Amino acid sequence: MSVKFKPSTVDGRLQDVFGAPVADLYETATSADASAAVARALELRSFLALAEEQVARVRDRVHDATAPDRDMSELSADDLRMDSQWLEAALDARDGYRAALDDLLRTMPPPGQQHRPVQLTQHKATTTLPPAVAALAPQRAGAARARRP
Repeated sequence: MSVKFKPSTVDGRLQDVFGAPVADLYETATSADASAAVARALELRSFLALAEEQVARVRDRVHDATAPDRDMSELSADDLRMDSQWLEAALDARDGYRAALDDLLRTMPPPGQQHRPVQLTQHKATTTLPPAVAALAPQRAGAARARRP
């Protein structure tokens, strides 16, 4: 299953911020005029969706191993210890991706300003030489000299 079809806990927020469903945002992100904010937000969302899937897998595995109808002799402290470490790593990743996405959404420009190109202006400075300095300059200053035979 493609990551764009995996649910994540931030899908509703992304839809509110960008004004489109997540699947449509993925389509928009591949176009030439996509904003950097959309592309970065979806990249973080993809990582988050994978981290959340990892959290769910480990949680489900622990629940299955500790289910009341399971045989107690099948329970392994080593397996649970490993699952605990894996769960901790997955939760750390999830929290990091959520924090990064929150920072991005908080600091990005408002949606109306995302596609506005930057316009630079160059100021021209013009000066005139005082008559005394202008008189000292040769008549054809900067002109190419004629070759002598």
